[in-house]
This record gives sequence, structure tokens and C-alpha cells, in this order.
Amino acid sequence: MNNIDEQKNHKAKADEQDLLHRYVAGDKDAFQEIVTRYKDPLYAFLRRFLNQQQLVEDAFQETFLQLYRSRKTFEKDKPLRPWLFTIAANKARDTLRKQQRQDTISIGTMAEPADLNIDDVVNSLKSYDITPYDETAKTEQAEKVRRIIENMPGNLREILLLAYFEQFSYKQMADILSIPIGTVKSRLHTAIVHFTKKWKSTTTDGMI
Repeated sequence: MNNIDEQKNHKAKADEQDLLHRYVAGDKDAFQEIVTRYKDPLYAFLRRFLNQQQLVEDAFQETFLQLYRSRKTFEKDKPLRPWLFTIAANKARDTLRKQQRQDTISIGTMAEPADLNIDDVVNSLKSYDITPYDETAKTEQAEKVRRIIENMPGNLREILLLAYFEQFSYKQMADILSIPIGTVKSRLHTAIVHFTKKWKSTTTDGMI
């Protein structure tokens, strides 16, 4: 990393810390600024994780409600972004558990998310090269990636999204998921192997 990048990084961290200090001190404008700054990446993370629009909306609202309620107890010198994703990941898991309980009673299944925007996945693939990417078949490949991730076990889907789409470090993922770094590494390895096998199967027989 060159000096210019280091200076930008330092400025961004200082700006985030200033925002967080203002929020903890009770500045309402700071809270609104946090929501504005982080709502899009948090919503995208929840959308990839949960797939169902109503579940996404519920977890999204609960995330920012928890943020608001936690103002007085949050350690203001901690990084803000990992903390927000910790809340979002916890709310997503709570939402899934609640949905699974309801499904057990109704013997229902999760519906296909018809309103899922494939462009979200396409844009993510352009930014984070997690699969071989061919511009001429980008919509088809994005759909395959979405389906693979959607059908992964929850703990593997979660770690893959945090690592590749959100680009958190091992330490940050360990904190977000409340698991040891060694578990993060082994789970991520398992997720990559799982994804790769499914991806290769789509290129050989056209099916997942």
C-alpha cells in the first residue's frame, strides 16, 4: 500500500471514528448519517443471505433498531462497520430460526425469491472475482452463482458472503460470528470447496 492509500485509509478511519463518537454522544444527525452510509451494503448482505424479501426487510429493520438501542453500551473506539455486520448477521440468523419454526408448523418451504435482483450478483462478481467470469454470459453465470449460494448451508453461505462479498478479515469475521479464527479459516475453506464443486458441476452438465 502506497502513502496516498495509507493517508486515505487513515482519513476514512478517523472520519468513521468521529461519526461514531458523535453518535454515542447522542447526535441524532450522526445516527442518520450512519444509516445513510451503511444501509445499502447491509441490505445487500441480508438479501444474499436470506433471499426472501419479507425476511430481508424484517432483519434490516431489526439491525438498525438494535443499533439505536445499543448506543449507550457500544464501545466507541471499536470499528463501526464490523459491529454493524455483527448485528445484521445475528438478526439474519434469528429471522431464519423464526422462519424455520413457522415452516415446521405449516410444513411450508421457502419460496423462490422472484424479486431478487440478479444485477446485485452481477455487480458483485465484477468487483469480487469469486468465479471465472465471461461478459458474454454474465446473466446466466450470475444466476448460477446466486442459486449455488442460495442453496449452501447457512453457516457456509454466511462465511462466504462476509469473506468474498464484504471482504472482512479473518479477525473481523471471527468477531462477527463469535467463533475462533481457526474455525473461520476451516469453515471458509469448506465453503470454497463446496462452492467450487457446485460451480464445476454447472459447467459440465448445466445443472446444480
